[in-house]
Amino acid sequence: MSARPFSDQAIAAQDIPDDSRLAVSFRLLLGLYAIIPLCLSLQLLDSWFWQGFLQEHLPSSPKQFLLFQIIFGTPHIVASSILLASNTEYLKFYKLKIILMTLAIMMIFGVGSLFISYKALYVTVAAWTVYHVLKQQLGVGRGVYRLPDWAFYLILWLSVAAGIFVYIGIFLKNSLDAQQLELIKLVAGGLCAGLVCGALLCRRYVTTQLGRYFLWSNVLLVLSSFYLFVQQYYFLAILVPRLVHDATAYIFYVVHDYNKHHSHPQNFMYRYAARCHVPVFIVLPLCSFVLAFVLQSYGDGAFNALTEFLFGVEINKAVTLGFLGYLALMHYYTEAFTWKQGSPYRRFIAFSK
Repeated sequence: MSARPFSDQAIAAQDIPDDSRLAVSFRLLLGLYAIIPLCLSLQLLDSWFWQGFLQEHLPSSPKQFLLFQIIFGTPHIVASSILLASNTEYLKFYKLKIILMTLAIMMIFGVGSLFISYKALYVTVAAWTVYHVLKQQLGVGRGVYRLPDWAFYLILWLSVAAGIFVYIGIFLKNSLDAQQLELIKLVAGGLCAGLVCGALLCRRYVTTQLGRYFLWSNVLLVLSSFYLFVQQYYFLAILVPRLVHDATAYIFYVVHDYNKHHSHPQNFMYRYAARCHVPVFIVLPLCSFVLAFVLQSYGDGAFNALTEFLFGVEINKAVTLGFLGYLALMHYYTEAFTWKQGSPYRRFIAFSK
């Protein structure tokens, strides 16, 4: 998602209904970065006073991240899919792109998996995940600090490169030997140092205090994850960017849906919610969290029971890996253009300080 420059008043996006009252607040988005000092404080307290209790008991491997995925990873992906699928005009508008991307995913991750190693596919998805997360945060901040293109992409690519090595170091650490893991830390550290130098070089282009806060908050997003990774607080290292990213996405989704549906619900979901007197603010978050929980916890079992009954076979992780993986990849793809200036989504988005 990207944001355009704003005035002192809330910016009226094109065609937002006159009675809409919500705007995306940049100060609210900036407040999400408070998770950084919170997690750093927890790590320091655990190291100094709690004898490593948190480090020992927090999840430390991908197999232990199911609850984390249910709370943070999957719901906003499901919410993005619901937003797109429940508004038929959006589906029609992006139909061709969705079809082509679906075919590409089937070819690369279906047919391609017969020839491409699992680790190569995993690193590809990891790189796309990191790019998606950081491009969103830096793109939103771009409307505030308004860097020149070269400066913005310098910060972006240094952040993404460092983030990829941190991600790989966390999620593939069990398949890496000690020397490989140290090399990853060294490269990530060098990229983080380059990111700080790049931010110092580019800060002269930022003319507002809010812009400077946003720029350094995004830099600290990467630096804090790297530091927590090196200190082996893997859960906190993933939590920092994940929470900021997901909460930012939900703010956009809720503002969009409120501005579009609160006066005259335009799809079945919000018409039914209105009849049940469910506030617009909670409809999409509630639906996405419930659906994510059901799919993550019971999806594979239910699908296997069905295929066993109908065909006498079971398909391992068809829902959690296959279906949710498809939604994640489609989410990374569609979010790159659905929130850009001039898109149908942006008709219902405005910004304020």
